[in-house]
Amino acid sequence: MELYYSFSALIVLASIFSYLNYRFLKLPSTIGIMVIAIAVSIFLVSFGKAVLPRTFGHLHNLMNGIDFTEVLMGAMLNFLLFAGGIHINIDDLKEQLRPVIIFSTLGVVISTFVVGFGMFYILPFLGIELPFIYCLLFGALISPTDPVAVLSILKQTNVSKSLETKVAGESLFNDGMAVLVFTVVLQLAIGNEVDLGVESIGLLLLKEAGGGLLLGVVLGWITSRLMREVDDYIISVLVTLSVVMGGYLIARQMHISGPLTMVAAGLFMGNFNVKFKMKSITQDYLIKFWELIDEILNAVLFLFIGFELLVIKDLSHFMIPGLVAIVVVLGARVVSIYGPTRFMKRTFSPQTVKILVWGGIRGGVSIALALSIPKNEYSTAVLSITYCVVVFSIIVQGLTIGKLANPNKIAKEEEELENIMVSEE
Repeated sequence: MELYYSFSALIVLASIFSYLNYRFLKLPSTIGIMVIAIAVSIFLVSFGKAVLPRTFGHLHNLMNGIDFTEVLMGAMLNFLLFAGGIHINIDDLKEQLRPVIIFSTLGVVISTFVVGFGMFYILPFLGIELPFIYCLLFGALISPTDPVAVLSILKQTNVSKSLETKVAGESLFNDGMAVLVFTVVLQLAIGNEVDLGVESIGLLLLKEAGGGLLLGVVLGWITSRLMREVDDYIISVLVTLSVVMGGYLIARQMHISGPLTMVAAGLFMGNFNVKFKMKSITQDYLIKFWELIDEILNAVLFLFIGFELLVIKDLSHFMIPGLVAIVVVLGARVVSIYGPTRFMKRTFSPQTVKILVWGGIRGGVSIALALSIPKNEYSTAVLSITYCVVVFSIIVQGLTIGKLANPNKIAKEEEELENIMVSEE
């Protein structure tokens, strides 16, 4: 019952904040909810014990009583990734497959090391001694773009379909590589022996990522066939729910990537089902059901992120390192995007690169990974700096990405590049 009470309280708060944002702030829904939650958190941290002691105590206990890492990585993320995958057109993804794969694998590794080295050499000037392995750990958890934040904010922008697919595709697929890199570095940080050989890492990646994708395709194929035979909206909704909830349990038992399983299953089911004539009422219910799930869980997740401020100790002591980390992370993003594009056959326009860099939004996944670090003398610093980067990324990058995206200019630059490539051939 405790979990029910906690979730009920979060839903009530999310609905109130959503209403307030709609009436007064008029920001994108998820960002508005998080901004209000942060404002409430700051007020409670500053004055709550004196002015509203009971409210402060209840919210503080609520956030402390919920394992954010388990709730996000083990439950919410599966629904959100499936909902994201089911709406992506596989043909659009095929066209952008090469950059998506490179950005979600090589890009994550490049960013991890750039951030790690950057923080290791800069932090001592700020009076913070963080071992290199923990700087690298921070690089691993902050490098992946958050699929939930990216997909939520992309809905508000007006970018081209190809660019949207690049950004969304990268965010959906980079979790597998990011969690793998984070897991390896974390084991090294806590003193466990890890085989860093190319063969060992390759087999681990093949098992985690390849196994997750394969399981997702198998689940997607089986359940799509079942839905085709029945074509009933109630059963179809139940079947998709079983894929998400049951699929995660299977992935967990097999020790493979649950997030990639959900992405693959969503992609397969979303594109397989359009190949046969589904009843309009079935398709309508499925689309609206998963849009509703997506919106509700996004609201709760961004509320979570805002209220995490209540449980992070001494955040004010790490504000300057947090600001420095923002610059380092953005610099690493430039390197991890601009570098690989120089070696791709297809040239990327300056506008496209700019949107890819600025659209690399960090979110709840980074906070969840930071919270999973065992408590020690360095974990608070990593968590505090991570929170600063995530809040900046969601609010500043999230609110400005739409203004930076100029579809006409992007289309013109890409057309000019296409003409140059054709003339060179």
